[in-house]
Amino acid sequence: MFMMSCAIKNIMAVDDEPKILEAVVSYLDSKGFKVFGAANGKQALEIFGRENISLIILDLMLPDITGEEICRKIRKKSRAPVIMLTAKAEERDLLQGLNIGADDYMTKPFSLKELHARVLTVLRRTENDLVPLTVRNSFHNGDLIVDFEKNLFQKKGVPVSLTPNETRILAALVKYPGKVFTRGELINIALGDEFDGYDRTVDVHVKNLRRKIEDDPGSPVYVLTIHGLGYKFGGE
Repeated sequence: MFMMSCAIKNIMAVDDEPKILEAVVSYLDSKGFKVFGAANGKQALEIFGRENISLIILDLMLPDITGEEICRKIRKKSRAPVIMLTAKAEERDLLQGLNIGADDYMTKPFSLKELHARVLTVLRRTENDLVPLTVRNSFHNGDLIVDFEKNLFQKKGVPVSLTPNETRILAALVKYPGKVFTRGELINIALGDEFDGYDRTVDVHVKNLRRKIEDDPGSPVYVLTIHGLGYKFGGE
């Protein structure tokens, strides 16, 4: 069992179903978290703006602002991990949630015990980010600059915002530039060895990472595909 830091973690739970919201808030509160409940998107954004939130549990279907839009707004300001709740079980819907910056997802109905386990796993991944051998790296004459100590990333001098999973994938690739990582290895690095989902999840994160750091995502120079094997780093 892993140990998290002693500081109490602030969690925000967002769901317009009162019974679900009350159950999530009460259960996680009993596990030692400080939980803020929001019944709609407006409340969620207000809470997020004033509190130091470590993790968000976010329902996709809200009455005023969609969960996707809330996630997009949060991702512009923060790397706090997001666990999405959805009644949809289709792969394309789940991948869409990951596309906009979610870190994990659960389909309804779900058990509170499983939710708690997912929360612990995501927080562990966030706290134990991989750190490359050197925290600041510059590639292709300053075209890409990554500073893992400060969580700062620049493309042609312009800051880019990476999600926690994108950061962990990039950190692994940068730390071992000659190594080809299989999808399974990147799943363990970015999503944890408890992850039980689609292999394509890694491809979604890589696609999003390329969109942010490559001149031409279709012809990448940093995150290279090694066909039949996986991915490797190509920066110089």
